[in-house]
Amino acid sequence: MHKGSEQNTHWKIADLDFSKINIPKVRPDENLFYLVTCASFVESGSDLYTQNLVDYYGDEPEISTWLREQWEVEELQHGQALRAYVEHIWPEFDWPAAYRNFLDEYSTYCKVELLEPSKGLEMVARCVVEAGTATFYSALSRSTDEPVLKDLASRIARDEVNHYKHFFRYFRRFRQHEGLRRHRIFGALRRRTLEMKNEDAACALRHVLGTRAPQHADDQAMLQQIHSKMNTTIRSHLSPDMTIKMIMRPLDLPPAVQSMVVYPVTQIMNKVFLR
Repeated sequence: MHKGSEQNTHWKIADLDFSKINIPKVRPDENLFYLVTCASFVESGSDLYTQNLVDYYGDEPEISTWLREQWEVEELQHGQALRAYVEHIWPEFDWPAAYRNFLDEYSTYCKVELLEPSKGLEMVARCVVEAGTATFYSALSRSTDEPVLKDLASRIARDEVNHYKHFFRYFRRFRQHEGLRRHRIFGALRRRTLEMKNEDAACALRHVLGTRAPQHADDQAMLQQIHSKMNTTIRSHLSPDMTIKMIMRPLDLPPAVQSMVVYPVTQIMNKVFLR
């Protein structure tokens, strides 16, 4: 009953009032265009790795059902809502063509062999991804005064926190069964944190720029300039304490030890968001 009620109360794209957008004010904001469009691509590609996870946890019916019936559905809705936002403000941008090109490349990143070597450690990796994504959308929401995007980004951030809670609960189930020691958990946390969103965002940006301004498709300096501006926007609105707390939670550290580990984890996070 809980699962059903959770799904029934989940927000819908129709809940977003696009008529509130001041299009003449928002349209010139190229940085916002790239932030939202790149995010729409990555979210819309969620089904590529969902199948890998469903197969990996195929002998865990509760987990595979949740992944397929709730997690994937909500992730794809994020992509659809962000796409609708882009197409409402920048209708001249050929989203489907750009996304097809992105998908051709992005699909090569979503390989089953890139999953962690155990089910428990893959749940650790999922916790990192959801923590990072929740952080991104929370920062995006704080970075804009456009009310519809602020609302949409906040909704997505809340979804990602909820997904994190599911993955963490499943992790705890596997931790005892697999006898996972802290050094192995920390290894998975570190690996996935350093990889977080790097390839995804760079791939998306290349294909967005290639369609938005084909004459600059191979202009590395322009790509770097746009990427740097996007990063600055997100970085200046981060709430790192929440992210670090979420990422460290699987370690289940005593308070005294946790305070000693905060610094190195913060340094890792800085490497991710200062790129």
